[in-house]
Amino acid sequence: MDTLKGRLLVATPALVDPNFFRAVVLLVEHTDQGAAGLVLNRPSETELGATPLEEWEPVAADPPVVFVGGPVEPTAALCLARMSDEPPTGFQHVVGGLGVLDLESTPDELRTNLDRVRVFAGYAGWGEGQLETEIDDGSWYVLEADPEDALSSQPIGLWRFVLKRQGGQLALVSNFPADPTMN
Repeated sequence: MDTLKGRLLVATPALVDPNFFRAVVLLVEHTDQGAAGLVLNRPSETELGATPLEEWEPVAADPPVVFVGGPVEPTAALCLARMSDEPPTGFQHVVGGLGVLDLESTPDELRTNLDRVRVFAGYAGWGEGQLETEIDDGSWYVLEADPEDALSSQPIGLWRFVLKRQGGQLALVSNFPADPTMN
């Protein structure tokens, strides 16, 4: 099996599950045992500075809020970080200079090579074969990720933006109405 780690899952219009409706998910892990990812376009209203992780706010990508990473373990905090140089211990590369960063370190320890971070509450997870079945059933488009997708300053529009940049049929899908009955 080829790994999809570092790729984007973009929800097709057929996926109406409220956890993933128009979701853009960056896969941070994908093995024979399952997959895990972070929903990139679900900012919460919780300011990062109002959480126990407030020390990360000065290096947070705009908007500096906690994102809803998915429905699994919603009280767990995960961090995507863009590193400019040699990644530190506890950094798991995903795509480009972007990876999952262990929040046990501090921004001050990493200041010399830390570009930006985004903090997520929870993650999206799939058991063995589950993601592959969802892809085969037409729930997800599997697309190349741009590391900037994870740090977009306009996360709400990310679904449309990612589909438009694909061109062709997917660019047309980007204009699909959220509620086709209102068309």
